[in-house]
Amino acid sequence: MSSDSWMVIVNPKAGSGKGLKDWPVISNQMYKSGLKFTCVFTEHKFHAIELTVSAINKGFRHIVAVGGDGTIHEVVNGIFLQKTVPTTDIFLAVIPTGTGNDWIRMYGISTTYSEAVEALVQKRTVLQDVGKVEFMETRVSHTRYMANVAGVGFDAMVNLKYNNLKDEGRYGKNLYLRSTFNTLLKFKHKHFNIAVDGKLFYSGLVFSGAVGIGRFNGGGMQQTPNAAIDDGLLDLTVITDMSKLKVMRNFKLLYSGKIYTLPKVLFKQCRTIEITSEPETRIEIDGEAVGTSPFRFSLVPKSIKVVVGSSYKM
Repeated sequence: MSSDSWMVIVNPKAGSGKGLKDWPVISNQMYKSGLKFTCVFTEHKFHAIELTVSAINKGFRHIVAVGGDGTIHEVVNGIFLQKTVPTTDIFLAVIPTGTGNDWIRMYGISTTYSEAVEALVQKRTVLQDVGKVEFMETRVSHTRYMANVAGVGFDAMVNLKYNNLKDEGRYGKNLYLRSTFNTLLKFKHKHFNIAVDGKLFYSGLVFSGAVGIGRFNGGGMQQTPNAAIDDGLLDLTVITDMSKLKVMRNFKLLYSGKIYTLPKVLFKQCRTIEITSEPETRIEIDGEAVGTSPFRFSLVPKSIKVVVGSSYKM
């Protein structure tokens, strides 16, 4: 194995099976571009984490995730779980085959396979901050690493509904929107206590909260529109006790980047966030439903090396 050989981790289920269907096209493009690579396919949830750790332990320092935001999330967590080398020694690239593809929006990574593969050839990189998230699952404390955005409250419940529908074999571009409005009908606000950098920031009813390293989630929503990938800060957006009717009326603002023009929306940039709720609330990280409150967010500055697209301005 040469030092510049890529380990390609393909999620065959990404994008309603697009990962599997399009792999011959992608691999052919990689061959034509002169890239050296080995390919493995994920077989179950969290398998990409295991495959990433194994690849790094075997000597690979270049990882390509072929999939969506969930695949990227698992690969990033694999990079942090391994202890062989510093996380910044690993090149992380993406060839997108997912549905939402939110993380790649920040980096000018093309959904056209020839252009995405060309980014691997050029190998232009930036160092990105990563969030460390602590939460509870079955009364046990867990830790995950966040490459993009985490959601609590309503966001997390929508994500749980969305993932359950996908697990049932349902797909489609409108699946996330359908999950959103189905969840909205039954959702109830919860009482949150939110501390930032060790000081109480907000105590009261909360509809939804988002913590971002990146700007995009939920298929193009901008709940943390001011987030920067390398500023050493977490962006926190809290929608407090806004009514369901007002949420529906202003839903388009979630996609426009103008969420902070709404009343009852709070914004803060910080290095740590602690959240408790009554009753407990759920969390999703990078589109993956993972656990329940209490939550603690902290930052690992400039800790992953991302291969960016040709249009990304350095």
